[in-house]
Amino acid sequence: MIIHSDKASSERISNVVSQMGHTPSIAITLAEGLQQARSGPFAVVFLEAQLPDGGGVDSIAKIKASGHFPEIIIITGFGNPDEAGLAITNGAWGYLEKPASLELIRLHISQILDYKAEKGLRKPPMALEKTDIIGSAKRLDASFELLAQAAQSDVNILITGESGTGKELFAKAIHGNSKRAQGNFVIVDCTALPETLVESVLFGHTRGSFTGAYASQDGLVKHADKGTLFLDEIGELPLAIQKSFLRVIQEHRFRPVGGSKEISSDFRLVGATNRSLEDLVKQGQFREDLLFRLRSLVIELPPLRECREDLKELTLHYMGTLCQRFGLEPKGFSQEFWSTIGNYKWPGNVRELIQALEKALLSAKEEPILYPLHLPNYIRIQVARNGIHNRSADLEKPQNGTTVPAVLPTLKEFHGTAVAAAEKQYFKDLMGLIDGNISEACRISGLSRSRLYTLLKKYRLTSTL
Repeated sequence: MIIHSDKASSERISNVVSQMGHTPSIAITLAEGLQQARSGPFAVVFLEAQLPDGGGVDSIAKIKASGHFPEIIIITGFGNPDEAGLAITNGAWGYLEKPASLELIRLHISQILDYKAEKGLRKPPMALEKTDIIGSAKRLDASFELLAQAAQSDVNILITGESGTGKELFAKAIHGNSKRAQGNFVIVDCTALPETLVESVLFGHTRGSFTGAYASQDGLVKHADKGTLFLDEIGELPLAIQKSFLRVIQEHRFRPVGGSKEISSDFRLVGATNRSLEDLVKQGQFREDLLFRLRSLVIELPPLRECREDLKELTLHYMGTLCQRFGLEPKGFSQEFWSTIGNYKWPGNVRELIQALEKALLSAKEEPILYPLHLPNYIRIQVARNGIHNRSADLEKPQNGTTVPAVLPTLKEFHGTAVAAAEKQYFKDLMGLIDGNISEACRISGLSRSRLYTLLKKYRLTSTL
């Protein structure tokens, strides 16, 4: 499929596709392209970076989530390094500047089809054990595919995503599905590491190495031997310790505080962050060499607002868990409750949803049905505000996508202009239909030959005769 607003560019790519023996499909808007992506099994999508109705780069995930997992090549007339990086991060196969050579277009198509054919011959992906991960939104498919890859390898993993998107659950799933599942899963909360004791906490210490060290003690890195070391919010790891930790990742060896000998730990590293480590590197708050070591495989978790089809399943699951924890009978839900849940954007993601459900249970107590009034007020207020804003926008929006002019013509002027435009279009259609047969044009229009010629001359359509 080619999603491009420029007809000439679309036809150029389309001709290459046809010459290679494949079937092209063209969409000139993002909305049309998204609709086609959901309806057909496309292998390759050429996607314009900026379309009249939206950004192509920002829509890569939506197209990939169509259910057919096409590979996407971004096409742009104005190459931008940052945009190229974002495209690759979002899952694009490639990024091409116009005018791209026909040979390069053919090469990309051939490589993608070869890759897909080879992928289809591989063993089916392993059955993942993901009991604690709730949700099956299309937007999560890419994350689950990467989870399976991570579980079958031993490379370092970086999990990114907003707070509350389930980064720790994914880390546990990687551990639980890996060959290290019988080992320890050791969590290090980098936001809670005391800077004065961080080396001791991570690497351990020997007896008498500092005041209060009455006995030798292993650090968390050693506890993760034969298992997984999960560094949560790794962007908060103190800069002073990052250099030491880089060597630990490389060598899997370290020296406890006060120790004279190095010890080893065969751990697998999984890091998680809700911040942009690239931005932290630019700000001098994170080591670039450490970032390179961390991101052998990156899993980006989507926010809940992009997985709205999972809201009901998540609500039912956590409501059942909470009722059991609080010793309450299962609750019913009013339609208004579901409407409020569905119309809120959940900036705090699943964590915020759980907290809202806890509040709803505390408010409802023994009442059997949950209503919007049981939810936190700030959620109800936001949904109400959004509803008023949307209704106001609908009332104010001009019909047919037109804009309200600053000065309106008189009704007579408006009528004349509208009639003239309609008449001109009528005669264009008429001349296209009769193929130069003036007698037929007179018969269809009911006009005399002289009147027909007068009107055609008026609208400058005589060249079509």
